[in-house]
Amino acid sequence: MGKHKKIKVGITSGDVHGIGLEVTIKALMDSRVYDHCTPIIYASKQVIEQHMETLKLEGFHFHTIPDPEKCDSKKVNLLEVWDTDHEVQFGKPDKAAGKLAFDSLKSAVEDLASTKIDVLVTAPIDKKTIQSEDFNFPGHTEFLADYANEDNPLMILAHEGLRVALVTAHVAVEEIAKKLDRGLIVQKLDVFAKSLKQDFGIHRPRIAVLGLNPHNGDGGIMGEQESQIIAPAIQDAQEAGILAFGPYPADGFFGSPMRGSFDGVLAMYHDQGLAPFKALSFDEGVNFTAGLPIVRTSPDHGVAYDIAGKNQASESSMRRAILQACDIAVERRHFREISANPLEPASKKR
Repeated sequence: MGKHKKIKVGITSGDVHGIGLEVTIKALMDSRVYDHCTPIIYASKQVIEQHMETLKLEGFHFHTIPDPEKCDSKKVNLLEVWDTDHEVQFGKPDKAAGKLAFDSLKSAVEDLASTKIDVLVTAPIDKKTIQSEDFNFPGHTEFLADYANEDNPLMILAHEGLRVALVTAHVAVEEIAKKLDRGLIVQKLDVFAKSLKQDFGIHRPRIAVLGLNPHNGDGGIMGEQESQIIAPAIQDAQEAGILAFGPYPADGFFGSPMRGSFDGVLAMYHDQGLAPFKALSFDEGVNFTAGLPIVRTSPDHGVAYDIAGKNQASESSMRRAILQACDIAVERRHFREISANPLEPASKKR
């Protein structure tokens, strides 16, 4: 297969008043990261230096570049996104910081679309302060799906052998039952199964599907979504060749030995999947957006205003997000190679 170049990882600033740049700097102070990738931070020298001074982080060096094509594969690269100084006010929500977060994201996504970088890692944003005419989305997932013109993105949280995906993501609790339908669940199962194969290298993934209501609705006493929507969707998926099973009551599933029999878990809504995932992953989980032509990961935490600027944030999830993005890029490359038609002329292979 030949020797491939190091993967260029674009890392957005996130909300600069939160912990995004802190965990990025800390993660990249570990030089072992450079064995796997060439990191490029989309921010500004002034903001990075203010973080280093406030957090008393020493020994972090970066190479300022005008374009990803000028990056140094043996250093941390900084691409200056902003041409004006910004006084960072740690822990304070601010529309100006929200704009910087969007500018960083936009610049990195444009470079990703033009293949100047290979994968994208996004630091946490404040979903309220980033809102504007240019960003009118619940979060990164929906923005990236719109940018890529894809209508079925899938949020997957991954940590070692645990992978949890969501049917509905950033949806108010009162709207969840209204959003669920048989076709949507089948679509999510299809994207999940394909991602487990091409992104995680699992040949025949087994997926557990959770119910919506307590105790799977107790035979209809507490809801009929399990019998009328979820179970029929699982059957449809099985008929399409997807190894999906359930529905399983969500309250006992994650603590059961049964969990080890599956490669992925499909939850019906955000907290049903993420609350147990985060309890089990100990802040080392990674958020991955499947169903897109690009690779995007992020740490599994938010802006954490309460500890911003105090040098208390753990970089574990960010480091894992960077390495996971590289792993997924390699898995996708390998999947394309083994799936290619061996009789097809090399000039036509992508």
